[in-house]
Amino acid sequence: MKITSIKVRRKPKQSRARFTQDALIDSFVQLLLEKEANAITIREITDLAGVGLGTFYEYFSQKEDLLALTIHHYVQRNALSLQQASEKALKPSPNFNTYIQALIHLQLERIAEHGSLWKKLFLLERQISNTEIYQKHYSQHVEAWCFVLKQHPEHVLMDVEWLALNIHRISYGFISQTLMVSQHDQITDWERLEQDIQIAIYGFIQTS
Repeated sequence: MKITSIKVRRKPKQSRARFTQDALIDSFVQLLLEKEANAITIREITDLAGVGLGTFYEYFSQKEDLLALTIHHYVQRNALSLQQASEKALKPSPNFNTYIQALIHLQLERIAEHGSLWKKLFLLERQISNTEIYQKHYSQHVEAWCFVLKQHPEHVLMDVEWLALNIHRISYGFISQTLMVSQHDQITDWERLEQDIQIAIYGFIQTS
């Protein structure tokens, strides 16, 4: 079933409501690490979150809406973490190549920490997200890359939008495809994957 939009019946405005919604997301994620999404029941989610079934339906009309919000939540967090990483990567005042390498390393480090979860999220995104939602998620990451590229003094010499698009194409493609086709829940050689991404991106940096 493809989700055409992220539907939340009740948008949390107060801290208690946000806590409840976060608890439902966290419970779903915990269960997702144990079993496939289609095997998870709403009752299991609410029991783990410590809320009643009625509370679930105050926020969502179906499990797929929670799933879509969970993916959106993690995409947003990943894009934000990339922006935050730029400050850390700039501290040694690196040249542009070293700056990009540091950002790729920090991004991989974050995803590797929850590799099993990201593998399932990448697969689920393809199952439930329609083209419009997928494009929005993709654009969020490209915009994040535009932001971090513009933090480096040398960005004025670059076609930032073009470079951001291609860096994300490469990093997202390498990471998601490697995770999804892995025979294990985790990538066994993150260092080799990082090297492959750096080699692929280097050509675009040289020609930008």
